[in-house]
Amino acid sequence: MTTLLLLLLQIFFLVSVPAARNVTRRNVVLVIFDDLRPVLGAYGDHLAYTPYLDAFIQESYYFTRAYSQQSLCAPSRNSMLTGRRPDTLHLYDFYNYWRDFAGNFTTLPQYFKAHNYYTYGVGKVFHPGISSNSSDDYPYSWSLPTFRPPSEKYMNSPVCPDASGVLRKNLICPVHLQTQPLKTLPDIESTAEAIRFITTYQRRRPYFLALGFHKPHINFRFPQQFLERFHLKDFNNYTTDTHKPEDMPNVAWNPYIDVRSRDDFKHRNISFPYGPISALQRSQIRQAYYASVAYVDDLFGKFIAHVNRRNTIVLVTSDHGWSLGEHAEWAKYSNFEVALRVPLIIRSPEFPLTTFQRMHTIAELVDIYPTLVDLAHLPPLPLCNASAPAYEQLTCREGKSLYPLLQGVGLGEEYVAFSQYPRPGIEPTKHPNSDKPKLLNIKVMGYSMRTTIFRYTLWVRFHAQNFSRDWNDVFGEELYDHRLDMGEDINLANIPEFDEARMRLKQQLITAFSK
Repeated sequence: MTTLLLLLLQIFFLVSVPAARNVTRRNVVLVIFDDLRPVLGAYGDHLAYTPYLDAFIQESYYFTRAYSQQSLCAPSRNSMLTGRRPDTLHLYDFYNYWRDFAGNFTTLPQYFKAHNYYTYGVGKVFHPGISSNSSDDYPYSWSLPTFRPPSEKYMNSPVCPDASGVLRKNLICPVHLQTQPLKTLPDIESTAEAIRFITTYQRRRPYFLALGFHKPHINFRFPQQFLERFHLKDFNNYTTDTHKPEDMPNVAWNPYIDVRSRDDFKHRNISFPYGPISALQRSQIRQAYYASVAYVDDLFGKFIAHVNRRNTIVLVTSDHGWSLGEHAEWAKYSNFEVALRVPLIIRSPEFPLTTFQRMHTIAELVDIYPTLVDLAHLPPLPLCNASAPAYEQLTCREGKSLYPLLQGVGLGEEYVAFSQYPRPGIEPTKHPNSDKPKLLNIKVMGYSMRTTIFRYTLWVRFHAQNFSRDWNDVFGEELYDHRLDMGEDINLANIPEFDEARMRLKQQLITAFSK
C-alpha cells in the first residue's frame, strides 16, 4: 500500500508541476515595426506625434542605443529571430531560407513553442517569400499558420490617386480608406487580428504572439488624417545635408533606388547616383514618414489597450532605421547610425515601474532572443561556440541577454554593436542594384562597429563563393566621434590625430568578425 501511494504521489507530482509552471508563466508579445528609426516623442523627437508609444515607454525600460545587424528587412529579421549574425547565416539578401542554406536553427518563437507556449504570428514578422520558405517558417515557429492580412497583396499595386484621379505607384500616398482595395490597409487588418487573438485566447498554455507592422516602410500609405497632423514647413531644416559628404567613401553610399522608382519621383530628373533631391521633396518625404509613424502608433495604441499588463511581457522594436536626408541619403541600405539605430522597449510584470527607465547600454537585435527567454524564465540559451560549425549548434545565441541589465547588474560594462552591409562594387550602381545586391553579386562587405564613443566602418573585399573576406583589400574606411558628431558628418579616418583610435578599433573589429 505504501509503495502504491508513493507511486501515485510521483505521478501526481510529474503531472502537476508542468501545469503549475504554465499557470505562473507569463504571456509574451513581440511587436516589430518596419523601418522605424526612433522618431518617437519619448526618445526626444519634438516633431513626432506618438502618444501611445510614448505612454508605453513611460512604464517601460527603453534602450537609447539599440542597433540592427543589417539595415535590410529579411537579413535583419533572420538575424533577430534566430539569434545569429548575418555572417553566420550567410543571408544578406531575400533569396534563401536559412534552414536549407545555413542550418536548421531554432528560432525565437520555435523555442517558446518547444517549451509549451502557443505561438502565433500576425503580419510581417519573418520577411515573406523565399527567405521564410513562403510559409513564415510554419510549422516550425508557429502553432498555426501566420495571419497575412488580405489587403497585403495590394501593397505595391497602383492604389495612390494623383491630382487627376489616376491610380499610381507613389512613394507618398495618403488615402481615404473607402477608396482602397477591400476598403482597409494591411496594418489595420493585422491589428484587428492581434486584438481578436488576445481577447479570445482561452487555452491553458501561455502564448507567444508576434505582431509585425508593415509601416513606416515605403510606400508611405496611410489614412489622410495622419498627414494633416504635420506642417510641411516644420521639416524644412530637418538636416543641413543636401549633398553627399566629400569625405564619405563612394562604397558607403546608398542611391535610394526604391525611392527613385516610385511614380511620383521617377520623372523628377534626380541625377544618379548622388541626387540631390529638391528642398520641397525633402520636406515631403519627411512629413510622410512621420505621418506613417503616427499611423502605426495609433494602431499600436488600439492593440496595447487590450494586453493584460499583469501577466504579459511586451517587447517593442524595429528591424532597422531609415535615412531622412542625413548625408543626403533616403532609405536604409547603409552602415550609418540612422539606418541601424532602432527603438527597443521592454515592459514586464516582473519589473513594475512607476516611471520609465532609460538604458544607455549598447544593445543589439540579436540580444532580443536570449532576453525574452530569460524574461519568461525558460531554460537559458547557451552561447554559441565560435570554434564549432554553426550547423552543429542548432539552439544557441550569439547576442547577450539584457535581463541582467533590467535587474541592475552590469550597467557599467562596455558593450559594442556589430553590423554589416554588402555591395556589388565600390561605386553605386543600378545593375546590379548596389542597395540590394544578390548574394552572387556581392564583392564588398562593409563591417561596422558602434562603441560608446565611436562608429568605425571598414569596407573590404568579400568572396561570396566561400563567404570569406580579405581585411587587407580595403575600399573605404570611416570613423565618427559621437561626442562631437552625432550625425556622423565628419569622417576622421584620414586625420592623423585619430590614427591611434582608428587602428585600435580596426583591430577590435577584425578580431570580432574573424571568430
